[in-house]
Amino acid sequence: MTRTRPAHILLIEDNRMDIELTLDAFREHRLNNEIHVAPGGMEGLDYLLGQGEFADREKFPLPDLILLDLKMPVIDGHEVLWQIKQIPTLKRIPIVVLSSSKEEGDCALTYDNGANSYLVKPVSFDGFLDVVHQIDSYWLSLNVPPPL
Repeated sequence: MTRTRPAHILLIEDNRMDIELTLDAFREHRLNNEIHVAPGGMEGLDYLLGQGEFADREKFPLPDLILLDLKMPVIDGHEVLWQIKQIPTLKRIPIVVLSSSKEEGDCALTYDNGANSYLVKPVSFDGFLDVVHQIDSYWLSLNVPPPL
């Protein structure tokens, strides 16, 4: 199955520097994807549920891929992941956890809650470029998306 339109990616991340680093890496790679940013777990869930400022599905379509940070205030990534996987209309959207945590417990819990992948955030821009390239190569090119 070939994608006939640019992929929509939802980045759920509270750290402004990590947001900019991720967006810069996607721009540097010249990927033709639309990236929407939710600056926290609550906003991520609002986006996915089409609530509040995210009610317009033309402007805020359901994503083809979610990049999810774990360590966020109010609603952390573990809770966001768990809630997404409980909702029939959302549970098949692939979720790549992109976290600075190298803790085995964080990794195990994300997979237990249904994450599709767990990546440790690189510390360098070149590392982010490599991660973005790998995400594009696998999740947005090779991987056959689930029927929604």
